[in-house]
Amino acid sequence: MSQHPRHARFTGHDGNRLEADVYGHGEKVALLLHGGGQTRHAWRATARRLAERGFTAIAVDQRGHGDSEWVASGAYAFADYGRDAVALGREIAERFGAKPAAIGASLGGIASLHALGLEPCFSALVLVDIVPRMEETGVRHVQSFMRAHAREGFGSIEEAAESVASYLPHRTRPPSVEGLKKNLRLREDGRWYWHWDPAFLEGGRTVNTDRGTIVATLEDAARQLTVPTLLVRGNASDIVSQESADAFLALVPHARFVDVSGAGHMVAGDKNDIFADAILSFLG
Repeated sequence: MSQHPRHARFTGHDGNRLEADVYGHGEKVALLLHGGGQTRHAWRATARRLAERGFTAIAVDQRGHGDSEWVASGAYAFADYGRDAVALGREIAERFGAKPAAIGASLGGIASLHALGLEPCFSALVLVDIVPRMEETGVRHVQSFMRAHAREGFGSIEEAAESVASYLPHRTRPPSVEGLKKNLRLREDGRWYWHWDPAFLEGGRTVNTDRGTIVATLEDAARQLTVPTLLVRGNASDIVSQESADAFLALVPHARFVDVSGAGHMVAGDKNDIFADAILSFLG
């Protein structure tokens, strides 16, 4: 089986262009939505594992990220991502003949859960280190890292790699910085910039815009869940504590829970083999 993905393009709720990679040709379909500041390439290893196990795995760049459209209106609130996820669920079911299972990391998980609160657009839900009640210290840590070089960029890829290494000191550094190019754009000024719209955090309608209401909205969506649900937590996560995981599991009694030892918030990147095994066991 070829490990090279096929390119696909989808349309978000506001008519915004969403770029994607499609792995495999299986009858079962999985939609993979990355976290804030990431791109679809974060799912490469997981998507290949899914394809090997008979899935069509679709990894999408969410609005304002990667190669997908930067939304001119600056609409980057959680609700905007949720409505995009609904649109993706509908279009994927129509084009691929099956309602997808949603696998969402952080922002992608919020979008997927929010979407299921609007309509039954997915056949199953995997939340990757995200629950409605996030730990504020962890949220501030993530957003501080993202803001640090959002406007001024980096003088080199090596400089960006040093920034990532400082943010993720527990993770073994890759032998080459070439893979980091997937998350950066080289502009005419010769500097490298993250592959996401700075308005995501600093515009008029950011992911922080609806923080006052999003917890209640997501908890209502969780109470309504009827699809098979899995919560995967990184044991060292600063976003999802054991208490917040327990609170989610109390809302969704049928949900399964996996705690990945040695992983932080970026579970798939920290322990991809363990993570992939967990979701394959669940979806299988």
